[in-house]
Amino acid sequence: MSAYEPPLQSVRFLVNEVLKAPEALAAAGWEDTTPDLFEAVLAQAGRLAVDVLLPLDRSGDEEGARVEGDGVRMPAGFGEAWRHWREGGWNGLAGDPAYGGQGMPALLDTLVTEMVCAANLAFSITPGLTQGAIRALAAHGDAAVKERCLPPMLAGDWTGAMALTEPQAGTDLGLLRTRAEPAGDGTYRLAGQKMFISSADHDLTGNLVHLVLARLPDAPPGTRGISLFVVPKRLPDGTRNGWSVLSVERKMGLHASPTCVVSYEGAVGWMVGEPHRGLAAMFTMMNHERLFVGIQGIGVGERAAQAALAYARDRVQGRAPGGGGTGGAGDPILHHPDVRRMVLTARLLTDAGRALAGWVALWLDRAAKDPSLAEEAEDWAALLTPVVKAAGTDFGFEAAVLAQQVMGGHGYIRDNGVEQLVRDVRATQIYEGTNGVQALDLVQRKLDLHGGRPLTRMLDAVEDAAATLADDPATAELAEPLRSAADRLRGLACWLRQEGRDPRDGAAGATDLLRLTALVAYGWMWGLTASAAARRPDGYDPAFLDARIGLARLFMTRLLPETAMLDARIRSGYAGLDAGLSDRLEGVEG
Repeated sequence: MSAYEPPLQSVRFLVNEVLKAPEALAAAGWEDTTPDLFEAVLAQAGRLAVDVLLPLDRSGDEEGARVEGDGVRMPAGFGEAWRHWREGGWNGLAGDPAYGGQGMPALLDTLVTEMVCAANLAFSITPGLTQGAIRALAAHGDAAVKERCLPPMLAGDWTGAMALTEPQAGTDLGLLRTRAEPAGDGTYRLAGQKMFISSADHDLTGNLVHLVLARLPDAPPGTRGISLFVVPKRLPDGTRNGWSVLSVERKMGLHASPTCVVSYEGAVGWMVGEPHRGLAAMFTMMNHERLFVGIQGIGVGERAAQAALAYARDRVQGRAPGGGGTGGAGDPILHHPDVRRMVLTARLLTDAGRALAGWVALWLDRAAKDPSLAEEAEDWAALLTPVVKAAGTDFGFEAAVLAQQVMGGHGYIRDNGVEQLVRDVRATQIYEGTNGVQALDLVQRKLDLHGGRPLTRMLDAVEDAAATLADDPATAELAEPLRSAADRLRGLACWLRQEGRDPRDGAAGATDLLRLTALVAYGWMWGLTASAAARRPDGYDPAFLDARIGLARLFMTRLLPETAMLDARIRSGYAGLDAGLSDRLEGVEG
């Protein structure tokens, strides 16, 4: 099993020096969120991750979740781990105090969540989904639903799951067939089948709820005819509701997370929100989950980066060009340039991803207390949610594969743990909207949202960061690569808006454009990080501060140039995919 050490110094530097979160939160009305509070909570979360969750990661993978009798049984130790989670109040960390939550900032919850994901990705799914369900019920549920569901969910006595996908309806939810019949008493009876439902059932708690998308008898076709219902496992009188788990999917990874096929057979449910407006209500949960899934990728990336560095420092193999200074028969492989490249790339992608997710969370926190900031916070969340989700998971998978490659044959062996990281994190690129769907969302909706205002905000912020870099001799050389990459993004946004352009061009280049946007955003975060380090704040190891500037330099010189290649590929448009081939690609089979 690969080891994990919570990156507390990096997180403290991000919170206090890069984001300057305590000051920003205090100005918005979060008077009690001091640096000491952040540090104490994160240290405690780190101990939980290392002492309780990490030891169950491999055993949970090997045992897996399974259907037994009338429900799902979790691997050994998971029930006790959930008890620690519940008794520590972690489920309600950022919850509304009116329903028993602690009212802490989402930024703090985000950083705690990353540690949980790094230590045990499979465990993280149940609390992560529960947080999304809490937000959807709080935003759209009536008073009775909120009073019934929110206190036990925030206490960790209940959990939540989302039931969207059906065998014939994956991303295209307009095709779903699950029905909801009014019972005449304010409740509904649901019938249908759902699949790919993460944490749909377990034995961690006495009850749980599904948020289910279904159609009323008079529903119009397509997505306009979908309503949302909360469907508990156990009814208020304690009896079992009318749904059952047909199977737990056998998956490539995440074996300890029950991904279920569920049959609803007259299950009792309560409507959440307005009739036929269920998809809009469910997006409250889905948008939270997309940010959460990005954090899952970042957490795995952190653990992979640590594993790669530790192995490369200790493994002696061959003579490195220029020598490794050991004087022995071989050198630590960290001195081999290609190994050094892989180790550093994993670190570059992980730290910038954490900073970008933290940026979004901080803006949402500020707007929660200061309504005058709502418009800007909504712009940041709209633009960056698909970026955090897709880039966080794409780069998390890349970091895991890089760590596996650094370890060579040992990375392919189960006992060393990295192959499990590769298997587990792969799902994050697929669920909660595949990363291709996130790219289409960015290109087709977010780049031109409000006349392009969110993108303009980001590009202006990147320019401000570049100007700050240019003003300091310690970081001046970093400004121009960042500006050049931002100019490519600005130019591509204009190119896509040109009249007469093939409407397929945007879709053809969407994945590349999301990656380019992510690289610009990550470069921006590294620019902020380098400027913060150049100020030489007290309380940090000088080598740590020097490394922040060195890593930023490496990102600008090694990773940002990829934006030039992406620019050329995007501008090839749909014609670059057509290439004279037929629509059915006859002749490609070989």
